[in-house]
Amino acid sequence: MKNLILILLSAVLLSAAPAVSSSDKQDVLAAMDAYKNALIHKDRAALDRLLGNDLTYVHSGGKFETKADVLKLTSVIENIVFFPDTTVRMHGNIALVTGKADFVHSSTATSHVHVLYVWEKGSQGWQMIARQASKRPD
Repeated sequence: MKNLILILLSAVLLSAAPAVSSSDKQDVLAAMDAYKNALIHKDRAALDRLLGNDLTYVHSGGKFETKADVLKLTSVIENIVFFPDTTVRMHGNIALVTGKADFVHSSTATSHVHVLYVWEKGSQGWQMIARQASKRPD
Protein backbone atom coordinates (compact mmCIF):
# COMPACT_ATOMS: atom_id res chain seq x y z
CA MET A 1 0.00 0.00 0.00
CA LYS A 2 2.83 2.39 0.85
CA ASN A 3 4.41 1.70 -2.54
CA LEU A 4 1.17 2.47 -4.33
CA ILE A 5 0.82 5.77 -2.49
CA LEU A 6 4.44 6.70 -3.32
CA ILE A 7 3.92 5.84 -6.98
CA LEU A 8 0.74 7.90 -7.17
CA LEU A 9 2.36 10.83 -5.36
CA SER A 10 5.39 10.69 -7.68
CA ALA A 11 3.13 10.62 -10.74
CA VAL A 12 1.24 13.68 -9.52
CA LEU A 13 4.43 15.60 -8.76
CA LEU A 14 6.05 14.72 -12.08
CA SER A 15 2.97 15.69 -14.05
CA ALA A 16 2.97 19.08 -12.30
CA ALA A 17 6.59 19.81 -13.31
CA PRO A 18 6.78 22.40 -16.07
CA ALA A 19 7.72 20.99 -19.44
CA VAL A 20 10.92 22.26 -20.96
CA SER A 21 10.26 23.56 -24.42
CA SER A 22 12.74 23.69 -27.26
CA SER A 23 11.91 27.40 -27.50
CA ASP A 24 13.38 27.91 -24.00
CA LYS A 25 16.63 26.33 -25.18
CA GLN A 26 16.59 28.46 -28.33
CA ASP A 27 15.99 31.58 -26.22
CA VAL A 28 18.99 30.71 -24.04
CA LEU A 29 21.16 30.19 -27.12
CA ALA A 30 19.95 33.55 -28.45
CA ALA A 31 20.97 35.15 -25.13
CA MET A 32 24.39 33.48 -25.49
CA ASP A 33 24.72 34.95 -28.97
CA ALA A 34 23.70 38.40 -27.72
CA TYR A 35 26.29 38.10 -24.91
CA LYS A 36 28.98 37.14 -27.45
CA ASN A 37 28.13 40.12 -29.69
CA ALA A 38 27.98 42.51 -26.74
CA LEU A 39 31.48 41.49 -25.61
CA ILE A 40 32.96 41.69 -29.10
CA HIS A 41 31.38 45.09 -29.86
CA LYS A 42 31.84 46.41 -26.30
CA ASP A 43 28.11 47.08 -26.04
CA ARG A 44 27.79 48.01 -22.36
CA ALA A 45 24.01 48.59 -22.53
CA ALA A 46 23.37 45.12 -23.99
CA LEU A 47 25.64 43.48 -21.40
CA ASP A 48 23.88 45.37 -18.62
CA ARG A 49 20.58 43.81 -19.73
CA LEU A 50 22.08 40.31 -20.13
CA LEU A 51 23.99 40.10 -16.84
CA GLY A 52 22.29 39.50 -13.51
CA ASN A 53 22.99 42.01 -10.75
CA ASP A 54 24.69 39.43 -8.51
CA LEU A 55 26.77 37.88 -11.30
CA THR A 56 29.69 35.60 -10.42
CA TYR A 57 32.14 35.65 -13.35
CA VAL A 58 35.31 33.57 -13.12
CA HIS A 59 38.01 33.55 -15.80
CA SER A 60 40.16 30.53 -16.70
CA GLY A 61 43.11 32.10 -14.88
CA GLY A 62 41.10 32.36 -11.66
CA LYS A 63 40.25 36.06 -11.86
CA PHE A 64 36.87 36.78 -10.23
CA GLU A 65 34.63 39.57 -11.48
CA THR A 66 31.29 41.07 -10.56
CA LYS A 67 28.80 42.57 -12.99
CA ALA A 68 30.35 46.01 -12.44
CA ASP A 69 33.79 44.59 -13.31
CA VAL A 70 32.57 42.91 -16.50
CA LEU A 71 30.79 46.12 -17.59
CA LYS A 72 34.15 47.96 -17.53
CA LEU A 73 34.95 45.95 -20.69
CA THR A 74 38.69 45.89 -20.03
CA SER A 75 39.33 42.67 -21.99
CA VAL A 76 39.89 42.88 -25.71
CA ILE A 77 37.86 40.15 -27.40
CA GLU A 78 37.90 40.01 -31.18
CA ASN A 79 35.81 36.84 -31.45
CA ILE A 80 34.30 34.01 -29.44
CA VAL A 81 33.91 30.59 -31.01
CA PHE A 82 31.51 28.23 -29.26
CA PHE A 83 32.11 24.62 -30.28
CA PRO A 84 29.28 22.45 -31.66
CA ASP A 85 29.34 20.29 -28.51
CA THR A 86 27.74 23.11 -26.51
CA THR A 87 24.81 21.78 -24.49
CA VAL A 88 21.88 23.48 -22.79
CA ARG A 89 20.27 21.74 -19.82
CA MET A 90 17.11 23.23 -18.35
CA HIS A 91 16.15 23.12 -14.67
CA GLY A 92 12.95 25.13 -14.36
CA ASN A 93 13.87 28.78 -14.86
CA ILE A 94 17.62 27.97 -14.76
CA ALA A 95 19.66 26.96 -17.81
CA LEU A 96 23.14 25.46 -17.67
CA VAL A 97 25.17 25.97 -20.83
CA THR A 98 28.40 23.96 -21.09
CA GLY A 99 30.98 23.36 -23.77
CA LYS A 100 34.27 24.36 -25.28
CA ALA A 101 35.01 27.87 -26.47
CA ASP A 102 37.87 29.88 -27.91
CA PHE A 103 38.11 33.52 -26.82
CA VAL A 104 40.21 35.28 -29.48
CA HIS A 105 41.98 38.29 -27.98
CA SER A 106 44.25 38.98 -30.96
CA SER A 107 45.82 37.18 -33.90
CA THR A 108 48.39 35.69 -31.50
CA ALA A 109 46.40 35.27 -28.28
CA THR A 110 43.48 32.88 -27.88
CA SER A 111 42.09 31.40 -24.68
CA HIS A 112 41.00 27.78 -25.17
CA VAL A 113 38.51 27.00 -22.40
CA HIS A 114 35.79 24.76 -21.08
CA VAL A 115 33.00 27.02 -19.90
CA LEU A 116 29.88 26.82 -17.79
CA TYR A 117 27.26 29.56 -18.02
CA VAL A 118 24.28 29.72 -15.68
CA TRP A 119 21.28 31.68 -16.97
CA GLU A 120 18.12 32.55 -15.06
CA LYS A 121 14.80 33.43 -16.66
CA GLY A 122 13.12 36.32 -14.89
CA SER A 123 10.95 39.31 -15.61
CA GLN A 124 13.70 40.82 -17.81
CA GLY A 125 14.21 37.61 -19.80
CA TRP A 126 17.29 35.39 -19.63
CA GLN A 127 20.15 36.83 -17.58
CA MET A 128 23.54 35.31 -16.88
CA ILE A 129 24.03 34.81 -13.15
CA ALA A 130 27.29 32.82 -13.22
CA ARG A 131 30.16 31.92 -15.51
CA GLN A 132 33.10 29.62 -14.82
CA ALA A 133 35.88 28.95 -17.30
CA SER A 134 38.83 26.58 -17.08
CA LYS A 135 41.72 26.13 -19.47
CA ARG A 136 41.53 23.20 -21.87
CA PRO A 137 44.57 20.96 -21.99
CA ASP A 138 44.64 20.95 -25.82
